[in-house]
Amino acid sequence: MAEQQRGLAETIGEWAFYAVVVLITLALVKSFPYHLFRKTHKWLAVAYLTLVYHTLVLTEFEYWTQPVGWVMAILLLIGTLATFLVLTGRVGRKRKVQGTIKSITTYPGVRVVEGCIQLENGWQGHVPGQFAFLTSKNSEGTHPYTIASAWNPDERDLTFIVKELGDWTQQLQNWLNVGMPVSIEGPYGCFDFNDTLAHQIWVGAGVGITPFIARMNYLSQFRGQQNIDLFHVTSDYDQRAIDKITADAKAANIKLHIIVPPKDGRLTPEQIRAAVPAWRSASLWFCGPIAFGRSLRNNFLGQGLPSGNYHQELFEMR
Repeated sequence: MAEQQRGLAETIGEWAFYAVVVLITLALVKSFPYHLFRKTHKWLAVAYLTLVYHTLVLTEFEYWTQPVGWVMAILLLIGTLATFLVLTGRVGRKRKVQGTIKSITTYPGVRVVEGCIQLENGWQGHVPGQFAFLTSKNSEGTHPYTIASAWNPDERDLTFIVKELGDWTQQLQNWLNVGMPVSIEGPYGCFDFNDTLAHQIWVGAGVGITPFIARMNYLSQFRGQQNIDLFHVTSDYDQRAIDKITADAKAANIKLHIIVPPKDGRLTPEQIRAAVPAWRSASLWFCGPIAFGRSLRNNFLGQGLPSGNYHQELFEMR
């Protein structure tokens, strides 16, 4: 019987290992549909349980009486508990709140949908720059979006700005409608503009402008003491969207720089430094394409900006 268990454990462990390799590979392939990608987490949890069985059967009994066995047992127990949380859908449950779509605004020129959601009780608030998971279609599952509004407990509204970049986001304009029930989970993230420096430089590329819109909304209500320069880079152009950002910047007392690459050329570190002479004593906050942010970081740090003064939103799930 014991030999049969060992043989079964070896076979299951081998196939589980192959399954894990395939699932991790699929999770890293960006062309793999998101609604299937999110399911890989549960499939990985099942594979993990089979590997736990594999480990328990094949580990020599003497090892469990030694420190290495104790550590292994603790790790297996923690992993198993986490697996059951995933399989029973309890991850993030305490952070979930129901809501209803209050309004929808589209900006065709920049391929953006802006939705305002009226939340039910339970949301504990957020700080500008954080994100949340939104579910509007159960079969599609949750998607992460940066929150584009400051929190006002009297109004209990959340605004999200979503650009048509993938298979699901391209469907949102036709799928969403006023009055639709949705589920929100969050908030998450540490891109919170939290520093005490006299000057901040913001760079929002494309839909990366979203956290800065939330912060401007906050500063229009609670005026800060910092000088702020916002550089918004957008290849697409919609006059209504630009007018809204301009009004938000004015209300928050922020100096706005609009860069449209087809017309103005690409934004360079040199242009930022020329516009903000005190950049060495400022903090730089970036949200946008990762390669662009990495290039900015390397250039500014190479020119003397302290590494602790550079902040980049790594808003990429895979």
